Amino acid sequence: MFGSFTGNTASAGTDWGEQMLNTVASRSIAHLFTKSESVDVQIRCSPSSKLLQGAIDSFKMSGRGLVIRKRFPVREMSFETDTVALDFSSVLKGKLNLKQPTQAIAQVVLTEDGINESFHADLVTRRLEDLNLPGLESISGGKPISFSKVSIELHANNRIQLQAVAKSPDRDEIPIALSTTIQIERRRRIVFTEAEFLAEAVPEALREDSETLSRALLTALNDMVDLDRFDLDGVMLRLNRLETKGKTLLFSGYAQISHFPKSG
Repeated sequence: MFGSFTGNTASAGTDWGEQMLNTVASRSIAHLFTKSESVDVQIRCSPSSKLLQGAIDSFKMSGRGLVIRKRFPVREMSFETDTVALDFSSVLKGKLNLKQPTQAIAQVVLTEDGINESFHADLVTRRLEDLNLPGLESISGGKPISFSKVSIELHANNRIQLQAVAKSPDRDEIPIALSTTIQIERRRRIVFTEAEFLAEAVPEALREDSETLSRALLTALNDMVDLDRFDLDGVMLRLNRLETKGKTLLFSGYAQISHFPKSG
């Protein structure tokens, strides 16, 4: 077997070694996601003899049609590293073990439909139920407020239009409509800023309460949209930039990879 890596035909050895690593890595990476339409891994190593020391030149993953934690759809996700140090003995056992953590350039593409589907995930809905927020006593009579039916529309220049309804035990639903800018904070949180209440989308008799509730909803959302909640096994995402483009939301940043997920 080692002759495949160290024989006279370096390109053949490299192809064999890279194919083996690609297969093992694809199987491991796929376990990050509940579902995946495709996960493609490309590993480069030249000369092939470096594989015996566990050194590879680059590692690139491209995934499409991904689902994280059952309810968070991602259209595309990719990350690419420079040199990576692997435990070569683990590769021969069908696993990938890093000798040390590594960083990768990362890109993530979400769709408007996928974001709206995420708002129905239990992880999100339960954090918007039975909230006791300051300043809402005149609306709720001191009782908890719940927000539901949250949906967004993506617009240019990182603006979104957000709609929802608020409900307290003794009142009918109050619609919420606003426009806001989305920004990155501390490289891991998505925050909503520069909010504008859209009064024309709310019945006149409810506008005052709706505007107050809009601010409360943004406060709740700003406390919860945190990448660490996605809990990718062994991968920590950090963002440098986001951009709305048509009906998609594009993120770029880096991934800190401490270990590869266990393959089944």
